[in-house]
Amino acid sequence: MKKSLLFIIALLFTTSAFSQNVIQLFNSANDFFKLLQEEKFTGAHAFFDDTLKTKLPEESLKKLWSDIGNKFGKAESFDAIQSKAEGEFFAVTVEGKFAKGDQNFIIGFNKMQKIVGIFLAPSKKVTTYLKPAYVDTALYAEKSVYIGPPGKQLAAIITTPKNVKNFPMVVFVHGSGPGDMDETVGANKPFKDLAGGLASKGIGSVRYVKRTLIYPNEFAGPYTVKEEVLDDEAAAIAAAKTTVGADPKNVYVFGHSLGGMLAPKMATLSPDLAGIILAAAPARKLTDIIVDQNKYMFEQANDTSAVFKQQLANAIVEIDKSRISQLGTTIKPDSVILGLPAKYWADLNSYDQVAVAKTLSKPRIYVVQGGNDFQVSKTDFDLWNEALSKKKNVTLKFYPDLNHLLSSQTGKGTMAQYQAAASVSDVLVNDLITWIKAK
Repeated sequence: MKKSLLFIIALLFTTSAFSQNVIQLFNSANDFFKLLQEEKFTGAHAFFDDTLKTKLPEESLKKLWSDIGNKFGKAESFDAIQSKAEGEFFAVTVEGKFAKGDQNFIIGFNKMQKIVGIFLAPSKKVTTYLKPAYVDTALYAEKSVYIGPPGKQLAAIITTPKNVKNFPMVVFVHGSGPGDMDETVGANKPFKDLAGGLASKGIGSVRYVKRTLIYPNEFAGPYTVKEEVLDDEAAAIAAAKTTVGADPKNVYVFGHSLGGMLAPKMATLSPDLAGIILAAAPARKLTDIIVDQNKYMFEQANDTSAVFKQQLANAIVEIDKSRISQLGTTIKPDSVILGLPAKYWADLNSYDQVAVAKTLSKPRIYVVQGGNDFQVSKTDFDLWNEALSKKKNVTLKFYPDLNHLLSSQTGKGTMAQYQAAASVSDVLVNDLITWIKAK
């Protein structure tokens, strides 16, 4: 599966945009680079406007691509990650990965969605990961393993505390989009922070690479969250139960964002779980979350022009197509809506996470939400609170300063905020430790 373009990825980590025009631009930018990868230069050249065709003939484009290959090595993948209006033009940033390293490109499009310029994006200063003060690596060990079925296994790390018997285990479950085992975003590694913080206080964990990152070809056709999330989560739970020194009856699932949204369903599939943690978990339909995200990004752009307002209106029309609840003759399972198959949307829209959570008398449930999270909001926390606050097995806590990556911030987030190194909140980590040990 190509990285889901635009809105769905905004649920967790990638750049949001806000128009149907942008969806088309993202697709065009990716298609352009795909043609270059396949050395189909005539097709790639056809993306140019007439002026650029004259300035950069097909043979020159071929030489340019050859020069890029000589410098960066074989091209591996390209993904449009950001769009910005520049007067009458649109600048689309494309993330390029090559054998010798990464290089981003900026593609200029005119209103006719023809390419008017190609530029190498300036290299960004790399910010290294900062180990949180609450992590003491001398107090735990980490082991690399594989989970999942033969031939389709996923790399994982099992973190275990030293000199502790019958310790609890936590399974970390990603949000939307492809993700590594640390749930890395820029210099931020939320799952790595949490695993180290918990292990330093006697709690083990399993974290693993998300299947959509390693086996994208498995997602070329129709699929649902079962294939994307639930099957591997079950395999990780099995690994947690069989970890040497762990208490197999004391296993928790930490679901972040989409993972948190699905956590109640995980509890029905694995009824012997000790607890589920819903971190920044949507209580509403995913479509509603995406609409809110795009409205927020529209406000942040501070562009009140009629054109920009129309772009937002067009975006919402496009987003609303994902509200389907069933398939039919006109909507086939493999129809693509916001970069995902219609089958995915129909399946997810038939799931009511709040209603499922209300039916659970066990396991224990901990709902966590940050006030500086612009991707999942207090609106969702309030819905969880309204539905679950009277249940004895539920703890709900709102952290006013936390963003979507669960780090403490002074203001509501932006995508740029995610590029600065910041650890998961020590307050949250300590609260999780206390809650897990209070069983």
